[in-house]
Parts: sequence; C-alpha cells; structure tokens
Amino acid sequence: MSFLAPTSAYIHIPFCRRRCFYCDFPISVIGNRQRGETSGTIQTYVNWLCQEIKATAVLGPPLQTVFFGGGTPSLLSVAQLEQILHTLEQQFGVAPGAEISMEMDPGTFDLAHVNGYCTLGVNRISLGVQAFDDDLLERCGRFHRRTDVDRAVDDMRQSQVPSWSLDLISGLPYQSLAQWHEMLECAIATQPHHISIYDLTIEPSTPFGKQYQPGEQPLPTEATTVEMYRLAQRTLTIAGYDHYEISNYAKPGHQCRHNRTYWENRPFYGFGMGATSYTQGQRFARPRTQQTYRQWVESYQQTGGKLNEPTLPLTEQLTDRLMVGLRLAEGIDLAEFVQAFGAAFTTMLDACLKPYLKSGQAVLENNRLRLSDPDGFLISNTVLADLFNGIEQLTTP
Repeated sequence: MSFLAPTSAYIHIPFCRRRCFYCDFPISVIGNRQRGETSGTIQTYVNWLCQEIKATAVLGPPLQTVFFGGGTPSLLSVAQLEQILHTLEQQFGVAPGAEISMEMDPGTFDLAHVNGYCTLGVNRISLGVQAFDDDLLERCGRFHRRTDVDRAVDDMRQSQVPSWSLDLISGLPYQSLAQWHEMLECAIATQPHHISIYDLTIEPSTPFGKQYQPGEQPLPTEATTVEMYRLAQRTLTIAGYDHYEISNYAKPGHQCRHNRTYWENRPFYGFGMGATSYTQGQRFARPRTQQTYRQWVESYQQTGGKLNEPTLPLTEQLTDRLMVGLRLAEGIDLAEFVQAFGAAFTTMLDACLKPYLKSGQAVLENNRLRLSDPDGFLISNTVLADLFNGIEQLTTP
C-alpha cells in the first residue's frame, strides 16, 4: 500500500507558567519566573526532543510547514528554538518559503524574543489572548492580563511578522453576550491577519470539569453560546475575515497552511511529549509525561525510527476524513472520496445526509459536500454522529 509523504511537522513544547483551569493538554508547570534562558529542565527536554527528531526516518521531501505548539513555545530561548530548527533542517530539510508557526502567550516574551524567532525563520505567530477582560482571564487561571495583551500586540506590529493570529475562547464562566461582542471588536481593532475562536470544552479532569457542569450557571446557556457563534461569524465576516474552517477566520492569503494538513487528513510528523503523528497510515500519540517520554525516546532510537503501529483500518480512515474534512468551508471532494473508499460509502452518505441537504444545513454542489455557515457548522457533531452510525451499519457483518 502506498501512502502520501509527510511534509509537515508538529513540535510540542510542553512548558507553562501555570496550568489554565480548562486545560487537559500534556504540559509541565515551571512557575512564573522560569523560561528557556534559565531553566535546565527546558534545555534537557529540548535535547531529548532533538534526539527524537534525529531518530525519525525521513519519509519524503523537505518540510513545507512546521508548527511549534504547547504548552507555551514562547518560553523557549532563541538559542533553543535555533537548536530545534537546525535539527529539523539537518534531518528533513525545510523548503524555501515554508510556513513556520509558533504559539506565543502574552506576558512570556518581549520584542527581542519575537525578532530573534523571526530571524530564525518564524513567519507566523499565534497569539493566545483568549480574553481581553482581566476578570475572565483570572477566572480561567491565565497568567497574563490585558496590559500584557496590548504589549504583545505592539510587539507583533513592531516585528512586522508576515502573519499573526489571535486566539479567543467563547462560552467562559460568567461571560455575557455583550462581553463577547466587545471582545470581538477588540480583536478586530488589533488587526490580526487571522482569528481563531474556540468554544469552551469542559474536560472532566480539569479544575473547570470539577467545578462546573455544562449548561449550568455560571456557564452561558447553550442558546447563548450558539448566539456567540453566530455573532462571531457575522462580525468577523463583515470585518473582512473569511470563515474558512469551523473555528478559524483569515484575511486573504493568511489561512494556516499547517492546520490545513490536519483538516485535509494529510500525514504529518509529530515530535515531543504527548505529540501525535500520522505517517504511513499509522497514528501514534507519544507519552504524556517527561519521564515516560524520555524512556520512549530511548526505545525509539533503538528501533531505527519505526513506530511499529498497526495501519488504521479503512473505517477509521473514513471517519477521520469526514470528521476533519467537514470542518472546512469547502468541505470534501466526493470524487476523491469515492476513489479512496468506494461507491457504497457514497450511497451511505446520500442516505444519512438527506434531511440535512433538505434543510440546507448540508450542501452538495460541484461534486463537493460541505456544511453551511453558520447553521450547518453549528450542528456538525450531530451530522457526524449520523454519518458514523451509517458507517457502522455499512461495515457491520
């Protein structure tokens, strides 16, 4: 079986000053005063991360996108980022014009850091603002405050980074529709090239999960969060942002190329504690603690960079393709779908989607299937549940 070659790499930097109350990501808390220049823990991790990169088999051409996520990648020193990028370049190559993205949290960097990162090739920054209101930030357990946001935005402008994005969270405890509208206007006023908006998800293992129940006060009601989504869609599209993915808006030419790798279900390398990779039909998540990750890297080096994971079964490939492809405004190409999975699955799609096509929440045109914006996006989980049931019925003997 032949597989597409990966041309993207995700790098997980797990360190944070503190853990946000909604976060269940694999991170390590290092306190308010430590960062890459002064932390031996961070440097040790970077060394292990580079060992993993060096041990990984090269499966294709040079990288077209690199994404530093976390955690808080902006806690890295410029020298540590250079060490990682140099290792990637030596092992895989990085193509000219590659998109190199970095998540950065306000209050964890200054202009010298931004300029240093950009000198190394970072050309896209994702700024984790989440809220412009100090009370909301405190209730979320965030480290930064509004003054840090203003300073970070000023750094974006002074550095003249080619593309930068701003992240917001809707549906926070005590967050009103009026506050949300004000936050959207604040975001637009900063003039980012890209805006990501994520609806709060309550994970059971987090402080929020132990404190709040979805749909109960002080969380906004479901009706309010739906109106927040509609308000964001109206406000941002009027301001000139293209709603190209369920949670993402971009000015022309500023869609996130790396994230489209995921939404188009293309393969990618993953490196670092808790990172997931998808190569040669194998999906693999690395251990979520530093100690177990280091032990895994030692074992991985001995395998010659082979994961030895089973290839995803056809039904799982199918559900993955639907789950990520229908997040995009353009949806999925049915001709490619039939070629990959067979005509029987197309018949199943037609049957499952009939009520949604009739209501206009799903749209079929030019041999592409997509969800409408915003009505279809708002019920995407319901649509996917029906499709997954259809797949199960089709594949069950």
